[in-house]
Amino acid sequence: MNNKYTTRWVAVAAAVFFVGTLFPYAYSAADSGLKKLRTFINVLEYVKENYVETMDSDTLITGAIRGVVDELDDFSQYLDPKDYKNLKNDTRGDFGGLGIRLSKVDGFVTVMSPMPNTPAFAAGVMPGDRVLRVDGKEISGMELDEAVELMRGPVGSKVHIVMSRKNTKTGTYEELPEYHFKRQKIVPEVVYFRMLKDKIGYIYLVDFSGHSTEEVKKALKQLSKQGMKALVLDLRFNPGGLLNGAADIAKLFMGHHQTVVYTQGRKPEFYQEFKTDATADYPDLPMAVLINQGSASASEIVSGALQDNDRAVIIGQRSFGKASVQQVMPLDGGAGLRLTIAKYYTPKGRLIQRNYRDKSKEKEGGIFPDVEVKVDPQEEAKVFMQYNNVVYTPGKAQPKVEFKEKDPVLDQAVKILKEGPEKIIAKKAELEKAAREQAEQEAGAAQQAKQAQAAQPNGSRKK
Repeated sequence: MNNKYTTRWVAVAAAVFFVGTLFPYAYSAADSGLKKLRTFINVLEYVKENYVETMDSDTLITGAIRGVVDELDDFSQYLDPKDYKNLKNDTRGDFGGLGIRLSKVDGFVTVMSPMPNTPAFAAGVMPGDRVLRVDGKEISGMELDEAVELMRGPVGSKVHIVMSRKNTKTGTYEELPEYHFKRQKIVPEVVYFRMLKDKIGYIYLVDFSGHSTEEVKKALKQLSKQGMKALVLDLRFNPGGLLNGAADIAKLFMGHHQTVVYTQGRKPEFYQEFKTDATADYPDLPMAVLINQGSASASEIVSGALQDNDRAVIIGQRSFGKASVQQVMPLDGGAGLRLTIAKYYTPKGRLIQRNYRDKSKEKEGGIFPDVEVKVDPQEEAKVFMQYNNVVYTPGKAQPKVEFKEKDPVLDQAVKILKEGPEKIIAKKAELEKAAREQAEQEAGAAQQAKQAQAAQPNGSRKK
C-alpha cells in the first residue's frame, strides 16, 4: 500500500478511536453529532495533506486531545509524559534526588541551600555553588526546570555533577572536582510550626502531599508538649493535593461521625461521603484557620469542614474555589488524562467550585472567611518567603527563621483566639438561623399564594 495513504489511514483511525473512546455513545447519537465527527476527520486529513509544513499524525492528534479536554473546565488536563511523571512524584510526596534547593542567579543554576540529611549536604555542597555539568551535559543557558529534571531520577541511581565555587580571595569561580552522587528519596518539608505568644501554636501547611498528615501530627505533639492552649492552622497559598490527606487532617479536630466533605458527580458511583470515624485527637482545642485567594482544593475541604461544623474561625480572604474531584488515568506512551468526575460539597451542602468562565456566577464558590482581613497578595507572599530564605550550610548550626514581615491576618487570628473564638461562632450561628427562618417564611408565603390561586374556580369572570 502507498505510504502516504497508510499514514493517512493511521491518522484517521487513531482519531476515530480517540473520539469513540471518550464518547462511547457518539455512534448512536443524532446525525449532527456524526457530521461533526466526519468534519473532524476531514479537517485532520486536509491539514496533513495541505498545511505549509509537514505535520505528523501524533502531533495533530495530541493537539486534538488537548482541544477536547480544554473545552471541559479549567482543571481537566491532558498530561504529556513529562507532566504525568511529575504529577506522580508530587502526589507521592517523594522522589529520587540530591536534596538541593536551586535558583537561577546571574544566568547560572545556583545552589540556594542543600537540605539537611541529603546526599548534597553530606557531600559538602555549599550555598552559592554553581552547577556546570550534569552527567557530562552542559547546562549553561538551560532553563531551571530542565536542569532540575536532569538531576532527578530513580532512587539509588547515580549521577555525576560538576560545580564551581567562588574563591573568597579572588572573587572568581573555580571548578570543583566532580561529585558522584547516589540519588535518595527526598521528602520535602510540608509543615513548619512554632509556638506564638500566650501558648498559641502555629502550623503552616505547605500542601497536602503523601506525608502531610504524618507531619501535622508530629507538629501537634511537639506543640502540645510545649503547653499549647490554642492553634492557628495556616492554609494560605496551600494549593491542595490529596483528598484523603485533607479528610484525615480535618478528622484530628472534629467530633465523632461528623461529615468532613462529600463528592457528587454525574454517575452515582462518584458520590462519596467522608465522615469522622473515631474520637478526634484534639476535639476541643480552640482553632483559627487562615485562608486566602491561594488556598485551593484540599485546603478548602479542611476549612469548609471546620467552618460548617462550628469547629474553627476562618480568617483571611475568600479562597480560590477549586472544588473538583479528578481521576487520573494513564494513557499510551507514558501520558495521562486528569478528568473532573465530581465536585466537592461542604457538610452543609455548599459547592466550593467557582465558575471562572461564567461571569454571572462571579460571586459564587470558594470558602468565605468568618472574619475578612484584606492583604495585598505580594505583601502576604513576603511572609512565606521567610521560610524559603533559610540557608543550611554544612559544618554550621541549623539557622532559625527570622519573622520580620508584618502579618495582619495572623495578628487578627491571635487576637480572636485570646478573646475567645466561641463569640464569633455563636454570632455566625445566629445569622444562619435568621436566614433559615426568613427562607422558611418566604417559602410558606409562596405556598399559600399557590394554594389560594389553585382554589379559585376555573373560568371565573367579572360581571
